[in-house]
Amino acid sequence: MNLFARYIGIDYSGAATDDTRLPGLRVYVSTPTKDAVEVLPRWTRRRLAHWLVDQLNSGPPTFVGIDHGFSFPLIYFDTHKLSKDWPSFLAHTPLEGSSRWRRIADVRARAKSVFHFGVPGSVAKSTHTGLPWLRHIRANTSAHFWPFDGWQLPAGRSVIAEAYPSLWSKSFVKPEDRSQDQHDAYSLAAKLRALDAAGELPLYAIPPLDAQTRAAAEIEGWIFGVS
Repeated sequence: MNLFARYIGIDYSGAATDDTRLPGLRVYVSTPTKDAVEVLPRWTRRRLAHWLVDQLNSGPPTFVGIDHGFSFPLIYFDTHKLSKDWPSFLAHTPLEGSSRWRRIADVRARAKSVFHFGVPGSVAKSTHTGLPWLRHIRANTSAHFWPFDGWQLPAGRSVIAEAYPSLWSKSFVKPEDRSQDQHDAYSLAAKLRALDAAGELPLYAIPPLDAQTRAAAEIEGWIFGVS
């Protein structure tokens, strides 16, 4: 039996302003019985955040995978002497960081630092522009933010997790008329659907991490699907 009735994959974009319609900001939605399809080809970050709030408050249990960092590396917290508490982190104004600082999940996924700006494949801008909207969504829904609210997936409740399309995008055929941004969002929605159908989402939600890594991930965040 599926844990979720809907899966949303989001390929994020940190370009321009929160009210700019961005070609790189793509959203795909799938259900247990339907393959992922695109929703509204041009989004703004603001419109997307408000849409997610509406969907999560009015719709069925949904798993949302978003392609940007949900937190910063532990060294950031230590350097700036910040409380190692995710809700407090979301409320603070980002300070300077080094492109050499990477979270444990970034290292394992071979992803770039959330402070590595201006390079191909960077999620730095997406992360820094996306974090305020995570705070907005958290304040206006009862969604479970994984893994900060707990590693276990709660029954009957929507979940929002950091996702990394590169983990899964190559396992899906990319049609010629689908951009890479579209394909990345599609891959997230399609993979989450497939994992739920196979009964594997709970296994992915509790990766085999040692105690020290798990404790760090509860502050730095973790990428869903990375072990």
